Amino acid sequence: MKTSDFNYCLPAELIAQKPIESRDSSRLIVVDRGVNKIEHKTFRDIAEFLQAGDCLVINDTRVLPARLKGVKDKTGGKAEIFLLTELKEGRWEALVKPGRRLQPGTKVIFKDGILIGEIEGRLSGGKRIVRFEYEGNFKEILKKVGEVPLPPYVHRSLKEPERYQTIYSKEEKSVAAPTAGLHFTPVFMDELKEKGVRFATVTLEVGLDTFRPVKTENIEEHEIHKERFKLTEESADIINKTILKGKRVVAVGTTSVRVLESSAIQSQKKKYVVKAGGGVTDLFIYPGYEFKIVDALITNFHLPKSTLLMLVSAFAGHDLIMRAYKEAIDKKYRFFSFGDAMLII
Repeated sequence: MKTSDFNYCLPAELIAQKPIESRDSSRLIVVDRGVNKIEHKTFRDIAEFLQAGDCLVINDTRVLPARLKGVKDKTGGKAEIFLLTELKEGRWEALVKPGRRLQPGTKVIFKDGILIGEIEGRLSGGKRIVRFEYEGNFKEILKKVGEVPLPPYVHRSLKEPERYQTIYSKEEKSVAAPTAGLHFTPVFMDELKEKGVRFATVTLEVGLDTFRPVKTENIEEHEIHKERFKLTEESADIINKTILKGKRVVAVGTTSVRVLESSAIQSQKKKYVVKAGGGVTDLFIYPGYEFKIVDALITNFHLPKSTLLMLVSAFAGHDLIMRAYKEAIDKKYRFFSFGDAMLII
């Protein structure tokens, strides 16, 4: 298929610039693959489509305060370091501003010197290797120095930064939120558990490339971004028991899909199950892919020509997804990270 097959026109006013007041009161478009049907609900109505024994798989990653603003040590000029991936203790792959003036050997001072970053090397794509000097706990220092980065299409500051975190987020590993999970509240999760719905946790470190559009016309030629993931023995056991009992595995977000499908193995009963472990996934899911683990998907709306739109099109079918997007635009749904949700069954 062509990348242009995944393009659509979105009025700018439909890009949500702030979260809705109550997380679980967002709108929900329900796409039923079996009968080629589209319904319009609210997020809390998801309970109607879940049964006892179903398993919701959530990504518990947390967004780092990855945007660091400081000054160059010699000139006092403004400088910014945007953390991408931790390479080893004290060293990070990062983006920098201004790129031309932050060459190897340059030091950037943050908050009167409680953190100092030295540019150690250059990488492709304008990236740098940055070595940090500090005393104490790096993550605690980051909370004092850094800002949680918002997506590039959000142009307003966030009064409550915690609204760009899921309520179940744990370790700060990502530079973008797994946004399908932003709709859940503690009360709603408890209600689902009381209904007999189980939860399993995975971790996938969401990278900045999640926002990168596909630029090749033939989608097979696109080099998919790589992301680190982890699936514990406990979660794998919950997921596999769900599969073997004939219940549904419901991925909360495309990030959970990547972990589940990357972890798929064939069991002795010739059913696909998941294997605990972790590593780096470069799984590129687009139409034609055969899903092995995921039975249903909760997701947000995705950018035109993005790998995430291709993933949901692979799951629900290209024509049905594009019809759902058109209907959502016509009905003025809110799009992207702070926007409304979609359930594909």
